[in-house]
Amino acid sequence: METILIVDDEKNYLAILSAVLGEEGFETLEASSAAKALTTLENSDVDLVLTDMKMPSMDGIELLERIKAIEAELPVIMMTAHGTVEKAVEAMQKGAYTYLQKPFDNERMVLHVKKAVAMYRVIKENRQLRSAVESQYRFGNIIGKSKVMRDVFQMVHKVAPATATVLIEGESGTGKELVAKSIHYNSPRNKKPFIAVNCSALTESLMESELFGHEKGAFTGAVSMKKGRFELADTGTLFLDEIGELSQNLQVKLLRVLQEKIFERVGGVKPISVDIRLIAATNKELEKEVKAGRFREDLFYRLNVVHIALPPLRKRQEDLRLLVDHFINKYAGERKTDLPIKGLDPKVERLFYDYSWPGNVRQLENVIERAMILCPTDVIREADLPLDFKDNLTTTMYLEGIPANAKLNETLTLIETKMIQRALKITHNVQAHAAELLGIGKSGLNMKIKKLGLEVKSRE
Repeated sequence: METILIVDDEKNYLAILSAVLGEEGFETLEASSAAKALTTLENSDVDLVLTDMKMPSMDGIELLERIKAIEAELPVIMMTAHGTVEKAVEAMQKGAYTYLQKPFDNERMVLHVKKAVAMYRVIKENRQLRSAVESQYRFGNIIGKSKVMRDVFQMVHKVAPATATVLIEGESGTGKELVAKSIHYNSPRNKKPFIAVNCSALTESLMESELFGHEKGAFTGAVSMKKGRFELADTGTLFLDEIGELSQNLQVKLLRVLQEKIFERVGGVKPISVDIRLIAATNKELEKEVKAGRFREDLFYRLNVVHIALPPLRKRQEDLRLLVDHFINKYAGERKTDLPIKGLDPKVERLFYDYSWPGNVRQLENVIERAMILCPTDVIREADLPLDFKDNLTTTMYLEGIPANAKLNETLTLIETKMIQRALKITHNVQAHAAELLGIGKSGLNMKIKKLGLEVKSRE
């Protein structure tokens, strides 16, 4: 529902125009002066301004100039009385969409308003597409060749053209929003808004206003009407991140919107209808939250129409080298030297594979970004890593885990076998890379493979 701001110092015109435009399905805001109009624009989402030319204190021309300084592309239609046509021409030269000479025909006025609003809708959609850089979220730009990630790509490919609600589960930093954007930008709604909300970022009362909007005076500080994220996402996609943090009260309200496709703003009584595709994400296991009574079972089933589970980085080690190369290329511009980074020191690469990555891909990106700034050589060294990096290494071997009667040679052979098998899996059976990862020569690796009788598959 588009919002029209009507500005006129004559109360009769405010009332008549509000009634006419309201019947056409527009929401209207009224201002009896240019100063009040500017205050409304600061606090409300407006799609068009319909303003009188001649007003006390600040006339329509000055108001137009002030509006264009705030939002250059917001359409402004000027209303002029007889004898001010020259001023109207001046307004057109300064960016007004058009002008209407009083008294005017209501049907003609509505036609101009609809055309201007439609134009602004296209402008906003194009602006959002540019800022999002649509191509960034294609499937091929989600980094991963491991089987678990290929399964994710396949699921995204299948679900993107549909309208079904999607629930994405995964630890923090695994890329849930990136997957949500990939679904949106590969769907028929890709030219419509993608609106994201972090459900853990605000208190319950503020979150309700953020989701559903509020009317003027709904609570202390609500100085004007504000549209919520549901309205802003109309005809597009709404992404609710960390949905497991929603209070029970908001869970009920969200369930109603999903069932009935309507809601009211905080402090309002007028039903608002929306057409959205909902994608939710959480770092919790919602089924466990349901069993514990912290999440509504009916809402869970509404959300969990299509389920996508994102694996933690420690369970997709085959993708580590690809991700490292990607982030090195991404942050190459952070270097204050002409010496480019070629990759990781072999010791650092081994540390990376032994690390548990509690912050997942996001943490890996931060580590690489930091190293790109600090590293004085052409390879990232251990000295370029954060001081606490080794705190999460996972390869510490406990003597208690080895049976007391274990034979030394048998134990060493077992460990050697496991390490070689792991290195081959990580490097997709490229023996040169596996040898580098293990810190030995390729010929030495070949000898060990033959000695241990290991079967090496062809390159994946």
